[in-house]
Formats: sequence, structure tokens, C-alpha cells
Amino acid sequence: MTKMKSLTAHLLTVSVASYAFFGIISEAYPRDVAKPTQTPSIQQAIDQAYAHYKTVTDGTNASYISYLAKADTKLYGIAVVTTDGKIFKAGDADYLFPVESIAKVFTLAHVLKTQGSDALQKKIGVNATGLPFNSALAIELNNDKLTGSPPPGNPLVNAGAIAAVSLVEGDTPDAKWEALFNTASAFAGHKLTLNKDVYNSEMADNEHNLAIAVLLRSYNYLYADPAETIDVYTRECSYNVTAKDLAVMGATLASGGINPVTHQSVTDAATSARVLAVMATAGLYNTSGEWLYNVGLPAKSGVGGGIVAVVPGKMAIAVYSSPLDAAGNSVRGQMAIKSIAHDLGLNIFTVPTK
Repeated sequence: MTKMKSLTAHLLTVSVASYAFFGIISEAYPRDVAKPTQTPSIQQAIDQAYAHYKTVTDGTNASYISYLAKADTKLYGIAVVTTDGKIFKAGDADYLFPVESIAKVFTLAHVLKTQGSDALQKKIGVNATGLPFNSALAIELNNDKLTGSPPPGNPLVNAGAIAAVSLVEGDTPDAKWEALFNTASAFAGHKLTLNKDVYNSEMADNEHNLAIAVLLRSYNYLYADPAETIDVYTRECSYNVTAKDLAVMGATLASGGINPVTHQSVTDAATSARVLAVMATAGLYNTSGEWLYNVGLPAKSGVGGGIVAVVPGKMAIAVYSSPLDAAGNSVRGQMAIKSIAHDLGLNIFTVPTK
């Protein structure tokens, strides 16, 4: 009974915190405005969003990673890449920053392609956890066989992403890393670079993720050595990208796995569709539902300040701005993408009027 009271109290605390998150996030969104009478061009929509939100100072850098805490909060870049390879940019779209959790998207694509969709669903799961992205409690709560959901939850939270890395082929951490790095580079259309400062910074303070890996192994939901898995997982979060890179990577998913710039087949259409589905479900941490409700696009954010949204069959929109809201999403990034999606009529749930 004492344990049950303790768990109930904890869940109440989580619920209150969640309501606080939602209140903060909703204030970060721009007020709805009337749809323009004439649809602007892509470049006009980007320029308007860039100018409108350039002076926004809301949010704070991720303070628990020293490299990210020092990021220049004035940097702000937007990029759009269409499925026919056209590139549009504004601001600091070519500035390099750590990909962080957005890397999980491309690891998911790799694991889906190599392991198959059924294996991923059985070994990791695809449901939103309803708890913070780095939650260990989510593992314990999801370990109830009545729910039918594996404890990792989904591949876009830390537990699921760590489990996904443990499924990557390769006999050594270096071999696993090379496989993931090559996939990410193919999505970007050029060879990316590992940010060793970020990698070293995160490896020096990685006990929580290691604990998640060990906990997953105790439930037989980790498929490789915990320490080696965390090493590869940390590397995948530490490569550099630009907003333009993210837009190309997202546009590759939008075009069913064909990179629109290099024309290379990176993955297949079925894999792309499943990746986008998970992004829609869990791409923006605790506020994924609110994002989909307000913007209507599958997206993924990272605490490095990046965010990419995908319009299937059309384009991807990516933004870099380091200050984050309470849930870990770029404040200006959310505002800019919502503005562009609104101006261009990109909400995938909108039914065309006759």
C-alpha cells in the first residue's frame, strides 16, 4: 500500500508538470492569423517567418550539456528543400550545430530497413510514452504486458533510441557507428562530421543513459553490450548538421527515400512512411500531440536547437535556433515552421475545399 501511494503521488507530480509544459508551449506559439488571400512563394514565406521571429528571445539553451549551454542564442536559420531538389534559405541556414535527438530519425530509418518493421514494433515499440524523453519511469510503466507495448516505448525517446542502436549490425562499436554515420550522410547528401567536443562532453556525464541501457538489458530489451551501445548512441547524437542539411534529410523522407539533391536511393517508401508516422507520434517530446494539433506536420526536434518538419511528397522545413522551451524544443523553430506551414497551406490533415 505504501508503494502504491508513493507511485500515485509521483504520477500526480508528473501530471502537474505536464500541464505546466503545455501552458508554456502554447504561449510560445504565435497567435492564429487569417490565411493570406494569396499564397506566397516558398522564399517569401521563409523570409516573412525569419523577419517576424528574429527578435524573439524566449527560451534558454540546454544547460546540462556544456557545449550547448554556450551556443550563440542570436543565431537563427531557416531552410526548405523540395522533393524536386530546390533549396531556399534565410539567415544562418549554413551554421553547423550538433544534431542531438534528430539523429534518432535516421537511426530509426536504418533499423527499419535492416531489421524490418515487425521486429522494430516487437523489440522497441511505436507508442508515445507520455513521459519525458529521458524517463526511466516510462520503462517500468511500459513493462506491463497488459499494454502490449515493449518497455523502450518508441525509437524517438532515449530508451527506444538506445535499444535501436543496440540492433544495428556490426561486431564492434566502430562498425555500428560507421553503419549509422553512412546512413545519416547519405540522407544529408554529403559526408557529415563528428563533433568530438560534444561527444566528449556528453560521454563525461552519461550515467543516466547508461542506467537506462542497463535497465533495458534487465528486461531483455537491449540487444548488445550496454556500455558499447551508449558509446555509439552518444556518437550518433554528436555529429554536426546545418539547417540546410536537415532540410535535405527531411526532404529525402518526403520523397520516399530518394535524396532530392543527389538522387541517391537512401531508403524505401515504406520505411519513409513508417518513420514519418513515428515522428508524428513522438517527434517533439511531451508536446508532440500539441504540435500535430497546431501545425499538422510530422517533425523532430533536438536539444541542440534544430527542428525539421516534413511535408510528404512536397518538402521539408528545417530551422536552427538554440533557445528551447520547457519540453526541449526550439522556440523560434516552432514559431517559424508553424508560420511557413500556415502561409503555404501545408497541414497534411487539411481537406482541400472544392
